[in-house]
Amino acid sequence: MMQLRNHATSYGWVTITIHWLMALTIFAMFGLGLWMRTLGYYDSWYHHAPELHKSIGILLLLILIFRLIWRIINTRPDLMGEPWEQIIALLVHRMHYLLLFAVLLTGYLIPTAEGVGIDVFGWFTIPALLSFSKEITDFIGLAHFYIAWGVIALAGAHAAAALKHHVIDKDITLLRMLGVSRETKEKSNKSGAT
Repeated sequence: MMQLRNHATSYGWVTITIHWLMALTIFAMFGLGLWMRTLGYYDSWYHHAPELHKSIGILLLLILIFRLIWRIINTRPDLMGEPWEQIIALLVHRMHYLLLFAVLLTGYLIPTAEGVGIDVFGWFTIPALLSFSKEITDFIGLAHFYIAWGVIALAGAHAAAALKHHVIDKDITLLRMLGVSRETKEKSNKSGAT
């Protein structure tokens, strides 16, 4: 049975759930953001898509904050691979957090620049804390766009590294994020060998 918290050899179900939920949501939000840029004023989704994008973005920011806190109070499973691979993995994870916070905070600043809060699916409103000129808002929007591309590029590199660990190194780096621990893998190998 999978545990709630992480251990030295495996991830807990909270970390795994947050990881995959955020991964799917980030890719969906990226696609939604690109699609929104193609909509004309008279398109029925012209106003609905940005509201959806903002609401999901705020929920994603809250999940990211929880994820960071959960990461701090939990054990991180041992990294696999050569020492240089472990250093790169740590740098990529930290860069992921940095870029995700940057894309979500710029996403918050764009619609609140005129002092209007963000209504999140009618459940609650996140107030506007700052206001900006149109020029600064445009710059924040451009930063949001390029940071989003950075998030996707880093996610692609992260996925490629996980596949490399699985296919070439034949370790359980990828499997751990699917709920398999080193112990489970060893038991499976032993039972398969008998």
